[in-house]
Amino acid sequence: MTSQHVAVIGAGIVGLAHAWSAAKRGHRVTVFERSPQASGGSIRNFGMVWPIGQPIGPLRLVALESQAAWLELGRSAGVWVNHCGSFHLAHHADEWEVLRQFHELAAGQGIETTLLSADEVVQRTQAANPHQLQGGLFSPTELCVNPRQAIARLAVFLAENFGVRFEFNTTIVQADENGLKASNGRTWHPERTIVCSGPDFETLFPEVLRSSGLKRCKLQMLKTVPQPEQWKLGPHIASGLTLRHYANFEGCPALVDVKARIAGQSPELDRYGIHVMASQNDLGEVILGDSHEYDESIEPFNRTEIDELILRELRDILRLPNWSITERWHGLYAKFPTGPAFQAEPIPGIHIHTGTGGAGMTMSFGLAEQAWRVWSPDMETA
Repeated sequence: MTSQHVAVIGAGIVGLAHAWSAAKRGHRVTVFERSPQASGGSIRNFGMVWPIGQPIGPLRLVALESQAAWLELGRSAGVWVNHCGSFHLAHHADEWEVLRQFHELAAGQGIETTLLSADEVVQRTQAANPHQLQGGLFSPTELCVNPRQAIARLAVFLAENFGVRFEFNTTIVQADENGLKASNGRTWHPERTIVCSGPDFETLFPEVLRSSGLKRCKLQMLKTVPQPEQWKLGPHIASGLTLRHYANFEGCPALVDVKARIAGQSPELDRYGIHVMASQNDLGEVILGDSHEYDESIEPFNRTEIDELILRELRDILRLPNWSITERWHGLYAKFPTGPAFQAEPIPGIHIHTGTGGAGMTMSFGLAEQAWRVWSPDMETA
């Protein structure tokens, strides 16, 4: 395949991943973004690159390909990347049993995890609350990035090193066989277009997106003040609530007990899809969250009750020197219930790629590479 003019609509992580994959193959790339800079779900998350959350098998391999891409960006693009790993903490016996079962499943597939006693966990991270702590599962594969810095830096890197052109403040309102048209009347005629418009289901190909099964998800998150300089969270921290959220734990029989206990004792957590996690960025701030509300349940305003529940659950598993909250926000993303992302080609040469859910930072680079290996099989990547 000869070099093409490739248009990418959306400058979030999915769009940037596709732009990088195309540019590495020698294509001329233009990225269109309706805002002055990316401002959606790609900058409103934990900054967790989270292979541990993907099911053992092909999807985990996609996540690991993305992990390798982030490490490369840390070396070549000046993106802050912390190879911190992760802890799942168990503060209940049923959670500990799930971790034990998952550890055995992972070992059988050659996946490295370490099962640690409560004392060993406390020795490895000063953030773990030892009260009623049963133990923890450590995974070495997870990374931390600062989403706001990483997304902005990646755009600069692509422009400076690959000649990717960015058209910010440009809303594409029409994409068809005749090319692209912006709301200001400007037109372009790329050979290939990738639509990465996140939870915007109305502007382009609304009929395709409406029938796709995609859902909108709203999450609420918080950020603390920078912690004392000498204090480090260390690995990402996930509570036992997280076990019921990620598909990788579905093969553990004890998960049924965890779900039943939470549904019986704390139905409000299920109502708002709360499972709590924490990460620490390069500024020392701790990112806390989160919740999951879908489609008709989504309101434009944050619920104070959700923030309070998140903090309640986190205080049970974490010890922070300073719990002062400096920012509260919510994000919206698109989730495809039956796969890692929604992909469609409604018109030859125009591809829709969206619906990575809460795994955009984890999966986007790998998914983009998968796509471009099909589209440009004869082009060697850098």
